[in-house]
Amino acid sequence: MKSRLPKVLQPLAGRPLLKHVIDTARMLSPQAIQVVYGHGGERVREALFAEPVTWVEQAERLGTGHALLQAMPHVPDNHLVLVLYGDVPLLGRDTLSRLIALSHCGQLALLTMRPESAEGYGRIVRDEAGHVVRIVEQKDASAAELALSECNTGILAAPARLLKAWLAELGNDNAQGEYYLTDVIGMAVGQGVTVNPLMLAEPIEALGVNDKVQLASLEAVCRRTATRDLMLAGVTVVDPMRLDVRGRVTHGTDVFIDVNVVLEGHVKLGDRVHIGPGCVIRDSEIGNDTEIFPFCVLDGATIGASARIGPFARMRPTATLADGVHIGNFVEVKNSALGEDSKANHLSYVGDAEIGARVNIGAGTIIANYDGANKHRTVVRDDVHTGSNSVLVAPITVGKGATIAAGSTVAGEVPAGTLTIARARQTTIEGWTRPSKRTKT
Repeated sequence: MKSRLPKVLQPLAGRPLLKHVIDTARMLSPQAIQVVYGHGGERVREALFAEPVTWVEQAERLGTGHALLQAMPHVPDNHLVLVLYGDVPLLGRDTLSRLIALSHCGQLALLTMRPESAEGYGRIVRDEAGHVVRIVEQKDASAAELALSECNTGILAAPARLLKAWLAELGNDNAQGEYYLTDVIGMAVGQGVTVNPLMLAEPIEALGVNDKVQLASLEAVCRRTATRDLMLAGVTVVDPMRLDVRGRVTHGTDVFIDVNVVLEGHVKLGDRVHIGPGCVIRDSEIGNDTEIFPFCVLDGATIGASARIGPFARMRPTATLADGVHIGNFVEVKNSALGEDSKANHLSYVGDAEIGARVNIGAGTIIANYDGANKHRTVVRDDVHTGSNSVLVAPITVGKGATIAAGSTVAGEVPAGTLTIARARQTTIEGWTRPSKRTKT
């Protein structure tokens, strides 16, 4: 991958490659999930420490068979083993469920495919009756075997008891000097164990990632799939090629999404939500009939119904906006709650504040919440108006119905229903002359 980030941690649709595989495995309700990692895999463990898996180290990289062998002591003999790969992220639950069903009664199930190009894949060798007899890796294949189009995905399901016996007999007499997991197919056939192949209808499901080009290809697949699902569920997507879903989106009816929108994490959209072009929305909830105007960033925000946000607004984590709130251009809200029908329409910063209902935050108003060491809270009661270019220095409480005059810097309590002016008196100096620049010689 030409990256300091381990391959299985490379992001795909907002999640590490390995996280996709673990999540799919969990859908199958397994008794346990074993993740085999190699040298340097401590970073992988740290990144996915919360996952309900058992981590198994492969100290030496001696092939896929050797890797699986490291996990087998943790697996009871009477269990069924499904082998997956951390860099093959798109396999679906339905496909794997069908594969598992084919491994009943002590049989081995094998997932195969016919990709557009067989380059790099092991080939499936069948006998005249069409039965799978073995798998040959490309580096060990003859010219006739290289001409075969059916390829091995590496995905298989088999009884643990049989797998343990086969893995113990693996050798490394091959072009790469490795212990191939694929050799167990020939062993199974030699012992009269039925091998049931399952051909993938869509080879893209089993494609792996070995470089950034392949990663981008799978990203495009995820993008198309997610967008198609949204549209089939009734969401209007202006241009499917210009919507990027990197997480899980739930939605109501008649949702509209314009071009170049990015949805990350868990995004919840209510009925008739309208998202303008160029917006980035992450882990946020947007209420019914709310419109997000172009080029807004919402991160960990909760927006009520019939709100108007943007353009060019930023809602930072734990911003909570009630119904009917208006947030205008170049306004930032962080760790604050705004009550019903409150407005901050222009060039304002609202941080660590509790804003009541029907409050009007004037253009250029700043709530100064940070003293250089600590954050402080500001409370603004209902029906307050702040004039343009005001500064509220926290901690402070502004009483209900108060008005703060434009240009004021307020650092003390503001009584309810009053007009507060905190600015220098205007002075005009007659006869003053502006300094002039010296003429260059």
